Amino acid sequence: MKIDLTDTTASKINKALVQGRRAIGTPAVGMVLTLVVVTDEENAYDALKAANDASHEHPSRTLVVIKRVSRSARDRTQSRLDAEVRVGADAGTGETVVLRLYGEVAEHAQSVVLPLLLPDAPVVVWWSVDAPRDPAGDPLGALGQRRVTDSYAAEKPVNELRARAESYEPGDTDLAWARITPWRSMLAAALDQARVKVTSAAVEAEADNPSAELLARWLRAQLNVTVERLITSGPMVTAVRLDTANGEIVIDRPEGPLAMLTLPGQPPRTLALMERPTSELIAEELRRLGVDEMYAVALRGEAAKENA
Repeated sequence: MKIDLTDTTASKINKALVQGRRAIGTPAVGMVLTLVVVTDEENAYDALKAANDASHEHPSRTLVVIKRVSRSARDRTQSRLDAEVRVGADAGTGETVVLRLYGEVAEHAQSVVLPLLLPDAPVVVWWSVDAPRDPAGDPLGALGQRRVTDSYAAEKPVNELRARAESYEPGDTDLAWARITPWRSMLAAALDQARVKVTSAAVEAEADNPSAELLARWLRAQLNVTVERLITSGPMVTAVRLDTANGEIVIDRPEGPLAMLTLPGQPPRTLALMERPTSELIAEELRRLGVDEMYAVALRGEAAKENA
């Protein structure tokens, strides 16, 4: 069910949510958090689809904030809020409000979002594009216990990571970090099995890949070794090589969903290591509503390890 509201207010949106729930006979109970998605018109469809898919694991109220750019000076001074309220099958397993903000109200999006948050429930803010330099200091980011960015969407992803390191606050995270969760898990399992000391390492990936940069920093901080970054044609991370006295530990994924794990003195093994869709990355982040200390270690390197 969809309800369109033009030139509306937060109060009218809340009434429309109640109206929609009554119409389909669905109570508000069962939603575990509010997910605030900050995006633009171009990327709104993909971001909303990912949020709806993630809601099957985490039933939530999803608030999609789209700040519309006014073309004339007159339009920029005229505030207007349009909303699309979705409940039932049109909103995953929760409910969704798409907010389009025009004029001065776009500069105060937090005042629109605040009355629409679920009471006594965690808030996660996700910028699918154009994340602020300081997520925790952003007015919308200040509403969230967790703040999710995606440096892969930036023009210069590695530079974006440097900005994230400078402004990092507990609760910040990045989808570039979630993308390498399977790599980190497999590397940890391989080292547990081999039980050898790593003397150096290399991460192979496409140029300017933020996930590869975070993976290299994490390995450097955890193993206290030099980690070389090697450029390949991709996609994403293609291999990790760990040098040991007994030989090389290698996870190699040149293409496709399968990787090859090689341990010293053992036959190679095939592993499933596919690239996950954004919905799975968001669902992973919604499972952890506390501080991700390992992300801080990877983001800020060895100094973060000392303070973690």
